[in-house]
Amino acid sequence: MLWQANSASGMHVSDECKIKFLELKAKRTYRYIVFKIDEKAQEVKIEKLGNPDESYDDFTSTIPENECRYAVYDFDFTTEDNCQKSKIFFIAWSPDTSRVRSKMLYASSKDRFKREMDGIQVELQATDSTEMGLDIIKQRAL
Repeated sequence: MLWQANSASGMHVSDECKIKFLELKAKRTYRYIVFKIDEKAQEVKIEKLGNPDESYDDFTSTIPENECRYAVYDFDFTTEDNCQKSKIFFIAWSPDTSRVRSKMLYASSKDRFKREMDGIQVELQATDSTEMGLDIIKQRAL
C-alpha cells in the first residue's frame, strides 16, 4: 500500500531535511534551517540554511512576515556556572496574517515533522516576532 500524505497525518519530510538537521545537530555545520511546506509536492523542504557564523538577527530576517514556516536554531549560551552550552530550538512560525489554510497545514504537520527531527530540545510556537525574540530564546534555554 502506498503511503499518502494528508492533513490528518502531516506532510512527508524530505530526506534532505533529515540529513541537514543531522549535520546541524552532530557536526554544527549550520546555525539554523528554515523549512517550508511545498503543497504541490506534499512535503516539507528546506528553504534556507544558515552558516555557523550567522546571528539570531540574520535568522529572524529570513522568516517571512506573513507566511508560516518551521525552523530549527542552534542557540549557544553560557550558563550561570560559566559553562558553554547549546540547545536546538524548534520554532513553529504561524503569523496571524498568514492564510488560514496554511496555518492549518502547518499545525497538522507539526507533530510528524518534530518526530523526524530527533534532537529538538526546546519548542516555541510564535504568531508574531515578539514571541520568538532573542530574550525569549535566552529565557527558554536556561
